[in-house]
Amino acid sequence: MAKSKGLGRGLDALFADAVPVNVETDSESASGTEAETGSSGDYDRILYIDINDIRPNSAQPRLNFDEEKLAELANSIKTNGVITPLIVRESANGYELVAGERRWRASRQAGLRTVPCIVRDFDDRQNAIVAIIENMQREDLDPIEEALGLRSMTEKYGFTQEQVSASLGRSRTYITNSIRLLKLPEEIQKYVSSGQMSAAHGRTIINIPDKAKQKEIAEKIIRNDLSVRATERLAEKVKDELRPERKKRRKHKEVSAEEKARAAEIAAVEQELMTLTGTRVHIEGDAGKGKIELEYYSLEELNRIIDTLRDAFK
Repeated sequence: MAKSKGLGRGLDALFADAVPVNVETDSESASGTEAETGSSGDYDRILYIDINDIRPNSAQPRLNFDEEKLAELANSIKTNGVITPLIVRESANGYELVAGERRWRASRQAGLRTVPCIVRDFDDRQNAIVAIIENMQREDLDPIEEALGLRSMTEKYGFTQEQVSASLGRSRTYITNSIRLLKLPEEIQKYVSSGQMSAAHGRTIINIPDKAKQKEIAEKIIRNDLSVRATERLAEKVKDELRPERKKRRKHKEVSAEEKARAAEIAAVEQELMTLTGTRVHIEGDAGKGKIELEYYSLEELNRIIDTLRDAFK
């Protein structure tokens, strides 16, 4: 799924400073003397700061950096310089990165003594949020890193899901489905982080109420390169095995051609509702009467589904 690039106007301005900056600077600029004064006049100016005076962001949501891609970026920086300035904030012992850790790491590999920076006056909350947004805008996070960042926004920094949605240009359904990935066992989360299986695969097996079965399916996905649709069928089969009474009911029911066609239509609607709600949906009944069942496995899950449905019917 392509990710939306939508960001608020103020956040667009935050990343609008992409201007070419030369690698070489004069000695006075390279020392970072002006930036180190800490005066408010330094904010929003491009300053050359000693690379050793900059520390990584303690709230950096990105956990994994591809060494091969870092080497490629370092080679590019050697040739072209740092095109987009880093965003930093003042700290007790120099500066802390707000956005641009990948450029900072590659610049160190390239042997730069100084890097172009924009100093911003951010508090801890703003620092963390901007770091998350910057990575998401550049699509630099894997699905689990993204989920951790989104959860941090809601749990640690007190954002509502509506505020997160507005800040990131993502739907609330996208956000809730992303955070749900963190319910997977840690081993399966690593599969998703490494790209061995997709986030869609992960969401498909979340609702299987047996961690061992989840792991079994995850290994089959990787071993057999299963599609998401094939994984859904496998997950449904496993869930039936965990509910023998439903399996028995299905086995003994005679199915006509008309019923098969209706079953296909219902399955399509179930899939559409599952995408909307982020949980398994079952429709039972006939043209005159029936019921729709939405599965949940905790009060938190129930509240999430209710919020999603309220959103959909606004």
